[in-house]
Amino acid sequence: MAMSRTVHLCALILVICALLSIITSVAVIAAGDPGGVTTGGANDVIGATPGSPVAKDLKDAEKTEPFARKLADTVGQNRIAINLVWTLITGFLVMFMQAGFALVETGFTRAKNAAHTMLMNIGIYGIGILGFFICGFALMYGAAGAVGNLGGTPTLAGGHEVLLTIAGKKFGLFGTSGFFLTGHYYDVMVCALFLFQMVFMDTAATIPTGAMAERWRIVSFIVYGFFMSMFLYPIFGNWAWGGGWLSQLGVNFGLGNGYVDFAGSGVVHTVGGLCALAGAMVLGARIGKFNRDGSANAIPGHHIPMAILGTLILAFGWFGFNPGSTLGASGAGNLRTAIVALNTMLASAAGLIAAMVYMTAKVGKPDPSMIANGMLAGLVAITAPCAFVSPGAAILIGAIAGVLVCVGVAIVDRMHVDDPVGAVAVHGMNGLWGVIAVGLFADGTYGGGLNGVSHTVLGLFNGGGFGQLTAQLIGCITLIVWAFGMSYVYFKVMNKIIPMRVSKEDELAGIDMSETGILAYPEFELK
Repeated sequence: MAMSRTVHLCALILVICALLSIITSVAVIAAGDPGGVTTGGANDVIGATPGSPVAKDLKDAEKTEPFARKLADTVGQNRIAINLVWTLITGFLVMFMQAGFALVETGFTRAKNAAHTMLMNIGIYGIGILGFFICGFALMYGAAGAVGNLGGTPTLAGGHEVLLTIAGKKFGLFGTSGFFLTGHYYDVMVCALFLFQMVFMDTAATIPTGAMAERWRIVSFIVYGFFMSMFLYPIFGNWAWGGGWLSQLGVNFGLGNGYVDFAGSGVVHTVGGLCALAGAMVLGARIGKFNRDGSANAIPGHHIPMAILGTLILAFGWFGFNPGSTLGASGAGNLRTAIVALNTMLASAAGLIAAMVYMTAKVGKPDPSMIANGMLAGLVAITAPCAFVSPGAAILIGAIAGVLVCVGVAIVDRMHVDDPVGAVAVHGMNGLWGVIAVGLFADGTYGGGLNGVSHTVLGLFNGGGFGQLTAQLIGCITLIVWAFGMSYVYFKVMNKIIPMRVSKEDELAGIDMSETGILAYPEFELK
């Protein structure tokens, strides 16, 4: 068995290395701006703020006031530099969330499986990066337009999208250019966007490792990492953020601004949460989780303080996740980051308090694990609407999320699905709630021009009618069909090819030694 596992791993690594060698050995002349020499200039001042110069003013200035043109170039480049630095720093914050996930998931699992859980959390980081670099980014953003905040250059506009035309309406399915970031994708703007979106993808990819902890074979986990980063996440990401068909529901059918998901309640968290549900269903429950009568037994995690620390690290990283999704800190609308950050903080606090009150009312004592999940649920739920709602609405959204996660964990148990960390309730259920919340609470103060629609994002409760809510519900249905349906099929097929679950003997003994060859706590005898 060990030899077979090694052969599988070596073969997989060899295939990936061969692909990389073939692609990168082909000489491709970079058409982008890898040196950052031409990115940022006078054109980036135009329209950046109300009352800024128009194109004709700058053209006239080239003849009559050459210094003014040079000054405009400097201002434009500084604006783009600020936005690039902002995007990179917030991307670094999101990357650090990987540490939070590792601590939360490991703390909520048993000591005999701690090294295995940690290995999955660090392993998915590298696997996800490689898969997204090979083709994930191309499928997601291969035909997206230029990002004005990061330079406004048309580096992405030359891409291609596979389109389906029905009744004269075009439905974008996935991009077909930008593989391995070659050619005109070798560009400072594109690379900044890649880094930021890559850590988002890794967040989604990490979520199932918690729901499937303590019984998942490493070989099967590795293959899953490529499935998520190269296919499942980028395809839905294209539909929502890459100019695909969901984003065009407003342009094509007048449904508000189309599907709106500011920082990824749906794109990131629901995709990860529903994939986790499918994987946990196929993998089956841990030994001892359910009784013969169907009732569930609690299997306590071994280190609640570790999980609490991880939760706080995640909450800190969320200030990169949500505010960073403006992709800029300079220019019209980018100062909205202050509202986004405040709403993020308020929703997390409301989720925490709501979960504390609910659990105290239900069992007589606050449950630290559910309080932590309540905080995370509030963060997940506010991720989609954070830029479009008022602080008061953010508190309400977070409070509902805090109760929903408590109820959701019980529902998952009644479904006889074993989720050791509550990932399905935190990310799947509350991701859907966050998507719906946009259609209910968006107040019309932000989002003008989003997805090609001139008006701002306005929800049902603020006089926007059912258009935006309908677009959000279509997004939710699509998420369930795509993220859960495709994942369930994948795990079913993969389980036939490469059995996903460890042996009964290994599971009872703990899978640290059998799967990783090392114990997390070698000084202690683990029971």
